[in-house]
Amino acid sequence: MSPGLKDKIHCVAYIMDACKISIMPTKLQEKLDAIHRKVNLMERTELEKPWRTIVWESGKRKELMDNIRSYKPMVSSVSQVQVLLIGAVGAGKSSFFNSINSVFRGHVTSQAIAGSSTTSLTTQFRTYSVKSGREGKPLPIILCDTMGLEESTGAGLDIDDISSILKGHLPDRYQFNPSAPLQSEASSYRKSPGLKDKIHCVAYVMDACKISIMPTKLQEKLDAIRRKVNLMGIPQLVLLTKVDEACPLVMKDVRNVYQSGYIKEMMQEASAQLGVPLSCIVPVKNYSEELELDTNTDILLLSAIIQMLRFADNYFDEISDKFSNIETKE
Repeated sequence: MSPGLKDKIHCVAYIMDACKISIMPTKLQEKLDAIHRKVNLMERTELEKPWRTIVWESGKRKELMDNIRSYKPMVSSVSQVQVLLIGAVGAGKSSFFNSINSVFRGHVTSQAIAGSSTTSLTTQFRTYSVKSGREGKPLPIILCDTMGLEESTGAGLDIDDISSILKGHLPDRYQFNPSAPLQSEASSYRKSPGLKDKIHCVAYVMDACKISIMPTKLQEKLDAIRRKVNLMGIPQLVLLTKVDEACPLVMKDVRNVYQSGYIKEMMQEASAQLGVPLSCIVPVKNYSEELELDTNTDILLLSAIIQMLRFADNYFDEISDKFSNIETKE
């Protein structure tokens, strides 16, 4: 016999000892997190109509790919836009590069090390150039992958290293040391970086399943990073990953991503947590278990790259305006 509404649970209460909250064992916290996610999955509102317009057709996929291939940065000294991916361990930074690489290779790839771990699988600073096909030309975008952020002090990506990355001082394959950021005296330190070496856009990669349970220490690290990025005038956006895992409606069909009330709520929460407008939040689904590409998944991924290129244009506009003002004063 199928249960009716009267048979279901209408509210869940977590009973917690105030004396033990701060010393809760990790395993118990993980169990509570798992329960919390299951409870969240029980009710997902489907909006009447999508709140963002997106064309789900193979022709749109081709159009997006062509636009990315033909893009040229507005500054002649820069041939490839550099986008820095920042996020917690396991948020999907490396998987995002692998997914974009897969779209342009025509099959699922796994060049960057990705997977599930409590500590960062990425231990080096990597600058990944995506090629258009197996032997094609590099695309005009480089995705810079970093060590994952961790909540504990002295673990994960060091905030001082982020400053060096933003300014273009860190070389590809630099080995991160969480307890000691790269010093300017080091031989691998790029002392006079050009505009092409600097970061032109920052993308915060956030797991849609964990936004509502982000640890305070991790939130504080993200706030500190955002302040540094703001001071340097670098555009920022948020990649909301694992939207299919967060919502059964999207799991059923990725085209429901803008019709899911829950995903919209998570995007609004990400907007509030990082202090960026909702227009800067882009949901994506990375390839993780699939063996074949999916047109709709590709469209979401490619749309994110288009936004990055647009934001980089904003950065180059600012640079051009700054130089124009200097020349005018002189």
